[in-house]
Amino acid sequence: MVGDIDVAPLWLRDACTCVECRDEFSGQRLRGALSLDPETEIVQWSEDGDFIEVRFAPDGHLSRFSRAWLAENAPGNGGLVDDRSERHRPPWIAADLVGGPAEVDWRDLHPDGEARGAALSALLRTGVLLVRGVPTDPGSVLRVARSFAHVRTTNYGDLFDVRVEPQPVNLAFTGRAIAPHTDNPYRDPIPGIQLLHCLVSSPGGGHNSFIDGFAAAGVVRAEDPQAFATLVSTSLTFRYEDADSVLQASGPIVTINSVGEVRSIRWNDRSILPPAVPRHEVDEVYRALRVFAGVLERPELAVHVTLRPGDCIVFDNTRVLHARTAFEGGSGARHLQGCYADLDGLASTVAVLERKRR
Repeated sequence: MVGDIDVAPLWLRDACTCVECRDEFSGQRLRGALSLDPETEIVQWSEDGDFIEVRFAPDGHLSRFSRAWLAENAPGNGGLVDDRSERHRPPWIAADLVGGPAEVDWRDLHPDGEARGAALSALLRTGVLLVRGVPTDPGSVLRVARSFAHVRTTNYGDLFDVRVEPQPVNLAFTGRAIAPHTDNPYRDPIPGIQLLHCLVSSPGGGHNSFIDGFAAAGVVRAEDPQAFATLVSTSLTFRYEDADSVLQASGPIVTINSVGEVRSIRWNDRSILPPAVPRHEVDEVYRALRVFAGVLERPELAVHVTLRPGDCIVFDNTRVLHARTAFEGGSGARHLQGCYADLDGLASTVAVLERKRR
């Protein structure tokens, strides 16, 4: 015990932030796990206003801690740190976003834009943001992505064009309807953020919808716990192949953390392979896949967005599924440009903006 705070001596010794234990510029540890003596104990402590000073044995080190920090972060108080889980990013359905996703003007997303912090925080929290007024010059989507994160280059390049092509290498480049999905489940790691920027719109179909995968997983968990357990425990393989690429990765449809909170979704019916599971598990796996796919079809989950020239929709590809209606007559003039970015880049930008506001 340190005062009225129950804290393990070894943990407290590791938490010291003095210049002997942490680099003064980077904040990184100067003492590794092997330097932490398992026999560490607290031999003396005293209070100095809002701070507590602690003397340790056997190394005799003196550390100073904020009482408020200790009360919030001591083991058993701080809880699991997982800011990508559903606890920190609450699930939503269409009724929660009656006016559609959060919006921001492109000018306000610039580094000195007044609405920048609120918009990017909304993107991190809900997983979707609509940026209005982006110039329709080809390549502008990269400027949007680089305003808050780092662009992820894939086999499609830094950016890709989404339009009907005569010899499409992906169903996204046809006029067909596309069911709810996340992009690139055949990669490891999966791109965290996806952007789609409208250069030319089409009056004949191609309307987008977005579904919170956290909410969909929650519905399955509540209505069919066995199906949810199967989606969490079964590793499925996704594959994409064209003339220049062979991409394959495996993972569960729903990923949870150590306390059972949903933290990511991997789903794309177009690229999933037949499950490599024991014979007696086949029927249950297919049943669970049908349950999840059926939930994704529920209209109360989907938020619909019609992109106009200059609109750029940004969404969390590890959480939010997107879909598209077919183009009338199987073809359309709509032209989008897309790219991928890293989710940790967005989280870092938001954290820096919050730090500046303190």
